[in-house]
Amino acid sequence: MSLLPYLTAGWIFLVGVHGMATSRNLVHAVGCLAVTQSSTYVLLLAVGYRKGATAPVFSDLPTGAPVVDPVVQALALTDVVVGATVTALLLALVVQTAKRHGTVDPDELSELKG
Repeated sequence: MSLLPYLTAGWIFLVGVHGMATSRNLVHAVGCLAVTQSSTYVLLLAVGYRKGATAPVFSDLPTGAPVVDPVVQALALTDVVVGATVTALLLALVVQTAKRHGTVDPDELSELKG
C-alpha cells in the first residue's frame, strides 16, 4: 500500500482550505471549496484501489480474480454529483448576493453582520 495518494489528498485539502481562508471574493471561495471537495475523490479512490485488480465486471473474469471495490467507485461518483450540485447552488447564491448588495467581497457585506 502506497502512502502517496493519501498525502496527495491531504495536500489538495490543505490547498483548498487555505484558499477559502484567504479568499476576498465569494466566487473564489466557492472554487476553493470545490478544490477541497476534490480531495475526497482522491481519498475514496485510494481506499478502493487494489494492485493488479480489474474492473468489477464479473461476466468474463475467472472465479477468484481480484477486482476493485465497486462500492467505493459508486461513492466517488456520488461525491462528484453532490459536489457539482453544491457548487452550482453556492454560485447561484453568490449571483443573488452580487445583485442585492453589488459586491462579492465578504468584507463589504456589512448588512449581513449580526
